[in-house]
This record gives sequence, C-alpha cells and structure tokens, in this order.
Amino acid sequence: MNVDPVIAARFAGTLGAFDIDVTINAPMQGVTALFGPSGCGKTTILRCIAGLQRLPGTLSVGGEVWQDEALGLFRPPHERPVGYVFQEASLFAHLSVRANLLFGHARAMKAGAREVIRLDDVVELLGIGHLLDRAPGNLSGGERQRVAVGRALLSQPRLLLMDEPLSALDRITKDEILPYFEALHENLSIPVIYVSHDITEIERLADRLVLLERGRVLANGLLSDLEADPALPLVHAPEAAVILEGTVATIDEAYGLTTVSVAGGAVVVPGRRGPVGAARRLRIGASDVSFIREQPTATTILNCLPVEILSVTPQDGAAIQMNIVARLSNDKSGARIVARVTRKSQEVLGLAPGVRVFAQIKSVALIAGATGRPDRS
Repeated sequence: MNVDPVIAARFAGTLGAFDIDVTINAPMQGVTALFGPSGCGKTTILRCIAGLQRLPGTLSVGGEVWQDEALGLFRPPHERPVGYVFQEASLFAHLSVRANLLFGHARAMKAGAREVIRLDDVVELLGIGHLLDRAPGNLSGGERQRVAVGRALLSQPRLLLMDEPLSALDRITKDEILPYFEALHENLSIPVIYVSHDITEIERLADRLVLLERGRVLANGLLSDLEADPALPLVHAPEAAVILEGTVATIDEAYGLTTVSVAGGAVVVPGRRGPVGAARRLRIGASDVSFIREQPTATTILNCLPVEILSVTPQDGAAIQMNIVARLSNDKSGARIVARVTRKSQEVLGLAPGVRVFAQIKSVALIAGATGRPDRS
C-alpha cells in the first residue's frame, strides 16, 4: 500500500465575524511554518488540524483521512495522533518532570501506539536530564517549554503542532531554547507545523512557509523561494532577508574561516564551523548586500560574488529605496539573494533585470548547524 507522503488540509467557514478559506499541503517531514500577522488564522488552522475546532473541510495526514465532510467523517481530538505544544507549557503542577513526560507516553501505549520515541532519547535531545525530579514550579520558562515539547513527543505523534511556543519567553530565553528546537529538526523525522508571527524564529527552524493574510493563503512553498519573491510582502519587510542552505566545503585553520557551498557559489563565514560536508543554514539580510560593476581587487569584504539581477521593485510609493532580487552565478539553479538600495544607486549602476554585476555581502549570519547561536561576519 502506497502512503501519500503529505499533509493535505482544506478548511473553509466562518467563526464569528472571521472568514477562513485555506488549502495547505505540507510534506510529512521537516518544519512547515504558518506565518502572518495576528488574526490571520494561524492558530485556527492548527486547532482544526488537531480537531479542537471544527470547520467544514477535509484533512488527511500521510494518506490517512482525519476529516471529510462529504463522507461524514470527523476523527475526534483524542483519536488523532498529534502532539500539541501551546504558548504556555501547561504542565501538571502536582507531577514531577519525569511524570509529566511519561503522562502522554502511558496514554499512547495504552491506546496501542508503537513506541518510536523513547524517554531517554527525548531527555538527551532536550537536555532535561537534570530536571527529571523537579516540580514544574521550580523550572524556568524555557525549561518548562522544553518539558512540554518532550511530553508532546512521548505521546508518539505522527504530527507535532507548535503554536507560538516561544511567544511568552523573553529574547534571552528564546535564544537559549532555539538550539533545542533546531536539534529536533535535525534529529527527528516527525513533521512539524509551527505557528509564529516572528520571522526570525521561522528563519532558524522552517523548511517551508505558508504565508497567511486575513484567513487566506498568499503563498505556500520553500522558505528560500518565498523570501525572495518580489510579489510577496516578505521582500518589502523592514527586516527582509533570505535563507541559504549549504554545506561546509573547507575550513581555513590559519585564519579561522569556514567556506560554505550554496547553490551558485560559496560564502565565507568566520569561525571553524566544520566538519566538512556538514549542513549549515545562512541568513543574508537585504541591508547587508551592495552591488559593484567591477570585481574589486582589494577590499575587507570577504564575500563578493557574481550575480544576475532578476527584478527591481520600489520599496515604497515614493520609490526612494528599491528592492532588488539577484541570482548567484549565471546558472538558473543559483540561490537568490535580496538587496535594498537607494533609487539613485540603482539608476547610477544601471541595475535592471538581466544585468550582471557583483554582489558584496557585508555580513552573513550562520543561524543553524554549528552552534545554534547566530554568528556574524
């Protein structure tokens, strides 16, 4: 029997004064993020997938139908193999961390689930071994959320849903917990649907993005593609950037530099970020890219790469600044980067679609893979 390797959801209906009409397809692997402003329907979609809220539509997970109005089928929440992580950890205050972790596990085993994820694995992955005998009241916010994730994983879910799990945490605590979330992404094969209104979280964790606005899907695809699409609002955001997936090519031990190969070129980042062949994720902000007609012979900027201009669009109605999307190398498979320059610079350099120039990348952030903490060149 062939299993459809996707999550296919279609929900359409009205909740109070809010209309929602969405179709979402996500793979049964990796992290798919739902992103958009508050009130766009992110949490509603997540609750519909979990069965906690019901709207007319259909839902299948890996070929298994959980909802189909035409067939009169609606699997109740307790029969859906879903792990749900909320904004607040909501741990059982009267149970130890160990007992909290095993609560979902016991229910799953009683229901006949196959044990795919073990307690020892979760404890190691989330770094919570020293917390097992503590009460939830003696945990920090980040520790509570890690335990909540562990409890959800030990319920042996086919699908993990995460509803703004970091929104209640301060920035320092977020930075502490994000490496553990990255480890989940790297080490587990369970698909994750991740809700957030913070694009920096999504850039560190997500493979695919569902961009939402007012209960509708604006776009659904690879994060790297949507961030470099001039027709979408991400390019026009103040913090516009692109994510590039790459692998470590070489390490310069003498100067402490690592070269990461990406589609269409190679980027140098500071530090020894090996081993060679390891996957790394880079973030390049639009404000950190400039263009030059001739390749410079002497510069402190380590990354100067040949590119082809793909599009030029005004950032605002006054067209004071321009958003430029360029492709690394002349190969159509090259990765795309985004830049924001003044209209004067764009006109003086003659930057237009099809023009080939050099992109000077002033700063590159290594945001996942080596340390879990951002490092900048």
